[in-house]
Amino acid sequence: MIISRTPLRMSFVGGGSDLPAFYRRHGGAVVSTAIDKFVYVTVNKKFDDRIRVSYSRTEEAKSVARIRHPLVRESLKLLGINGGIEITSVADIPAKGSGLGSSSSFTVGLLHALHAFACRYASAEQLAQESCVIEIERCGEPIGKQDQFAAAFGGFNFIEFNPDDSVSIEPIICQRETLRELQANTLVFYTGVTRRAAEILQTQQAQINSSKAKQKVLQRMVELARQLKAELQKNHVAAFGEIIHENWELKRSLTLAISTDAIDDWYARARAAGALGGKLLGAGAGGFLMLYASAERHAAIAKELSNLRRVPMNFEPQGSKIIFVHN
Repeated sequence: MIISRTPLRMSFVGGGSDLPAFYRRHGGAVVSTAIDKFVYVTVNKKFDDRIRVSYSRTEEAKSVARIRHPLVRESLKLLGINGGIEITSVADIPAKGSGLGSSSSFTVGLLHALHAFACRYASAEQLAQESCVIEIERCGEPIGKQDQFAAAFGGFNFIEFNPDDSVSIEPIICQRETLRELQANTLVFYTGVTRRAAEILQTQQAQINSSKAKQKVLQRMVELARQLKAELQKNHVAAFGEIIHENWELKRSLTLAISTDAIDDWYARARAAGALGGKLLGAGAGGFLMLYASAERHAAIAKELSNLRRVPMNFEPQGSKIIFVHN
């Protein structure tokens, strides 16, 4: 039996610039961190040659081609595993529509566990690249590349997406106290709204292709990612709230599908209560609302948003790991 543990992620600035419609023309960049909420994947040898997959439903299949779960089916095909295997998954956070990159964390964790099952080592770079192949190329998901690299590598990073489709991941080097302060000032609320990110991202990519104005918005968001990296490397925490606020205002302008009246109201009320900035995590329209404020303002913000569920989240330094092996 093999068990992998893979972190979810929280993206701060530059989201959307990792879409191929943009980065292949202009290059993209994000600042994000892995968080201490995880997807666990268990892989075990099955008594017979069939395949059993258990997630929100349970499948029993005679062959890989008959598996309905596309990420599982294509991962098994990619790694040449044909049967005699049992796969299960659980997560700390609702898997659909959370905005925390759960699909990519699942795919990275599944690939990691499958490589270990086959007695092969897989680096973080390999896991991230193979996850992109599975999700984007084989399953045709209209997503970007930041989630796969955040899940595989872990940590607090500046990630660049180059026009040649390569990805560069650079840990943000700053004092330990800087990261502690960022973490202490960050608070996250679950909106209770789930949505299909694919639909929002399809709309966003179409508008990027057809509008130079939208491309300029994303170019500014990439500039903000670079600016935030530079400020944090100088341990200038004070700039964080202002930068993520500008990023959210820019992101909202990309398409009407990114926000809603309810989300705008929650954000405005949080700002009035002392939040310096914030954003919806992920593609938009639901999931988790991240806010940044000095710790003494957290109680007032939580009171103002008392109809939302506050969820503690801490930064996670490690990426996908094999946490259990039993031969």
